[in-house]
Amino acid sequence: MKVLQINTACGIGSIGRIASDIHKMLIEQGHESIIAYGRGTAHNCDNTIKIGNNLDFYTHALKTRILDKHGFGSKNATRKFLERVKNYNPDIIHLHNVHGYYINIDLLFNFLKEYNKPIVWTLHDCWAFTGHCAHFDYANCYKWETHCQKCPEKKSYPKSIFLDNSYDNFEKKKELFIGLKNMTLVTPSQWLANLVKRSFLKEYPVKVINNGIDLNAFKPAPSDFRKKYDLENKFIILGVASPWTRRKGFEYFIELSKMLSVKEAVVLVGLSKKQIQGLPKNVIGINRTNSTKELAEIYTTSDVFFNPTLEEVLGLTNIEAQACGTPVITFNTGGSIETIDNSTGYIVEKGDLQEVKQIIQRMKKEGKEKYSNYCIARANNYYDKNKKFQEYIELYNISMTMNIREDTGNYFLRKD
Repeated sequence: MKVLQINTACGIGSIGRIASDIHKMLIEQGHESIIAYGRGTAHNCDNTIKIGNNLDFYTHALKTRILDKHGFGSKNATRKFLERVKNYNPDIIHLHNVHGYYINIDLLFNFLKEYNKPIVWTLHDCWAFTGHCAHFDYANCYKWETHCQKCPEKKSYPKSIFLDNSYDNFEKKKELFIGLKNMTLVTPSQWLANLVKRSFLKEYPVKVINNGIDLNAFKPAPSDFRKKYDLENKFIILGVASPWTRRKGFEYFIELSKMLSVKEAVVLVGLSKKQIQGLPKNVIGINRTNSTKELAEIYTTSDVFFNPTLEEVLGLTNIEAQACGTPVITFNTGGSIETIDNSTGYIVEKGDLQEVKQIIQRMKKEGKEKYSNYCIARANNYYDKNKKFQEYIELYNISMTMNIREDTGNYFLRKD
């Protein structure tokens, strides 16, 4: 089996690592695999195709900023890439993010319709069925169910400074994305799957495959973190994101810090230098870390992980925290609530910090030990990345089998 994956990055970021991990598993099982990517340099993958260059990226970004035509730049880069796809002749094409200023969706999807190979498309956000934004839930905008226009999130990713082209983008995406004969959509959560079934992509079968984590990296890991940051004998409330944006709920941590006692402290990982400089005294800010070992140590030493996200497709940080034995509190938003149960954490209504404070006091009395074993067991039972990526390979085989049957059926139909 020859597999081509297409994503913004390779081996970098959560989605880039998913692609490179699937690639590694395919190679180990004797298959052929290539990852095509558009930004940065490839990591943990020895067989790649780079789509375009820095000039292509910047001109595509400029087109987005001025005209709000994200996904419709990079024409020359895409044409050259599609020629390489023909030469490689994959049995199956797995799309991840096709946004990110690197590929032309008009050329790509018209090619895919003619190429007639099985397609798996993992939707890691909502960009595929909106006229502009990748995340809409926290803006409480559901125009995509009928028709996008006058986008309230025009200045969110992919940011447009001047024009609002959301109406035409919606029309064009609908035209391009529907009508592929053998495409299966994958979503990391049931929440996103339910949204897809309400969108113009509802004609396609949708399979939920949760994102997984490396359980060899994320596991209980003792450290001197408390001593290093003078947090001994304090109840630590942890938050992890990169970057810390409005959607990730940074402001809620600042408000929560005002409600804490001297025996409680907030630790935030993934902050910018500017954000760290403006923190209250009882909030410790740490720059982004690429060390899973360091991150596992911080998860382990914390008493609770708080995720005040305003929209999340799944919430890998919730899972990483549980794998290290730390319970989770999260807002009732998106797919984040699917990652925990009554034994591993709590779900509170969006913005209800009084309820968060009450839960923290309850956890202090009960002790972290009440939750830890359940958290570790849940992470191990449901989110082992090796099991999750094997589900993708099984889906590839099913898609190829369906395609062969269709081709055979068409052959006999033509013969008759």
